[in-house]
Amino acid sequence: MLQEYTKEQLLQQLRDMGIQSTDNLLVHSSMKSLGPVQGGADTVLDALMEAVPEGLLILPTHTWQQMGAKYSFFDPETEPVCVGILPELFRKRPGVVRSLHPTHSVAVYGNGAEEYIKGEENCTTPCPPEGCWGRLKDINAKILLLGVTHTRNTYIHSIEEAFNIPERFTDKQVRFQIKMPDGSVKNVDMYRHYNRINPHISEDYDKMKSGYEKAGAAKTVRLGDAECILCEAAKLYEVTGRILTKEPNCFIERDAIPEEWYMEVYG
Repeated sequence: MLQEYTKEQLLQQLRDMGIQSTDNLLVHSSMKSLGPVQGGADTVLDALMEAVPEGLLILPTHTWQQMGAKYSFFDPETEPVCVGILPELFRKRPGVVRSLHPTHSVAVYGNGAEEYIKGEENCTTPCPPEGCWGRLKDINAKILLLGVTHTRNTYIHSIEEAFNIPERFTDKQVRFQIKMPDGSVKNVDMYRHYNRINPHISEDYDKMKSGYEKAGAAKTVRLGDAECILCEAAKLYEVTGRILTKEPNCFIERDAIPEEWYMEVYG
């Protein structure tokens, strides 16, 4: 029988990778990659929450997979996430608040959580620089890719938005209805992610893996059995921004990002 990881072991691994009690931590996750955990997904959430008691814990509670022109009513209290069991359970926990973005919401726990999610019902793109995703660099957030790669790193979408990279949105907006805390319904017209060459542009983001590590923006770590990547949002922004400024469509048009480009960034 395989030995199960305990909460204490997971907490120690989080400390060993450099997570501190005051950190603001966003986690993309694959629960199954962790291996056997005593108490399952709830134990993992307990460990993550206890790891940053003085900061913010943020999990994506995306709904982009099911939300669209035909299904456009977003109720943050009931709409399930499309990105795994950990965020689905996390959003229901006491004290956790969920942003009002109809396709790229986040669930947040900690001091200042309510303030962090303000205004998301006014977004007209998936990850605007002034929204929850764009502000990750402003709060010096760390991003833990738990058993997943940069293909799931939503923050890179926000960096592309900040640098006005072309051909990232649909031509037309979709109208969504958002259920507000007071029970009223707010209409918002929003563009969706789309590229004519690769409709799922994030599939190309892993081309930056080695460059991020060489630039000191990310490092490989472990949690449970999972190989993970721990990133610093501000450094991701700097490295990605400089690369995109050099060639805006390099993610799509190049098989790999040239090594010398990284040297220009961190050399």
